Amino acid sequence: MAGSSSGIVAGLTVAAVATVGFLAYQASASVPPGLGSTARASAPPAVATTKAPRDRKNPGALPAGSGKGERVVYSLDDDRVWLVAKNNKVNRTFEVTPGTVDPTLGSYWVTSRSNAVTGTDGTPIQHVVRFTSTDGIAIGFSAAVGGATREPDPTVKSGGIRESVEDGTAMWDFATIGQSVVVIH
Repeated sequence: MAGSSSGIVAGLTVAAVATVGFLAYQASASVPPGLGSTARASAPPAVATTKAPRDRKNPGALPAGSGKGERVVYSLDDDRVWLVAKNNKVNRTFEVTPGTVDPTLGSYWVTSRSNAVTGTDGTPIQHVVRFTSTDGIAIGFSAAVGGATREPDPTVKSGGIRESVEDGTAMWDFATIGQSVVVIH
């Protein structure tokens, strides 16, 4: 009996290890190009650390020094987002309502997405696109279900950058896993 039990355990262990190996291979094969360990080890695109001059006649114009190529640009000072195509043409720009916790300046990649969850402030949200965290608080873009974008409660730590439902849909379609996000002044 003891011999057959150990054989069964050994067989199950081999099957489990093979399954984990197969799933690890599938996960690594589905990583977007440029998101692997090589991309993370390389330096992110250069981003201006001082506030770039803005076009006073066109406040929605993409600020200089916000990087190059396809990316999401988020301005902390202007509470504005730009969805920028590979040719540096702005596909869409819109105002947002930031949470109480801001990301630091720099370049990031979209790391996770959720179609519908509850925000840290208790608001049902959709089209969540996360790109970093600060002091354990996830930072990302989202739209409140129903479209309400009220000012955040200053007593609640929230990294949710709220956008309208329409803008949230545009962000969801544009910012997939691995998409570059640039945070500027």
